[in-house]
Amino acid sequence: MSYLLTTLTEKREVDSLIRNTIDKVLVLRFGRASDPVCLQLDDILSKSAREVSKFATVSLVDIDSAGIQVYVKYFDITLIPSTIFFFNAHHMKMDSGSADHTKWVGAFYRKQDFIDVVEAIYRGAMKGKLIVSCPLPPERIPKFQLLYKDV
Repeated sequence: MSYLLTTLTEKREVDSLIRNTIDKVLVLRFGRASDPVCLQLDDILSKSAREVSKFATVSLVDIDSAGIQVYVKYFDITLIPSTIFFFNAHHMKMDSGSADHTKWVGAFYRKQDFIDVVEAIYRGAMKGKLIVSCPLPPERIPKFQLLYKDV
């Protein structure tokens, strides 16, 4: 389903999209088109894209592209898929009970979960917040173990 969404492979494409998306949440899924969990998330994103189109834009970012490595390092993307949210060129964070508030790691369980998260981020951003609380119950939030390098 990744062919239904825009795939970005260069840094300037990502920069341009972040800068030019105004009054909408920008959802960037970092991952690979060959990964099964990424494909599951891509299916949910492509099915939801039309429903959230009034307040969000969804794009995919190929982490294997050489030009994207700047973002991979900056956002510390070690687990895929990782979904990052922006609003008016500001990085939006979400407190989902995990140690990392900067991104959503893993796939959403249902289409409605993704819509709820994007809507919560949009509502928070419209109120001027840069971090919002996750609207999902803890059992529907993917769990992962953070491993810090050189600590």
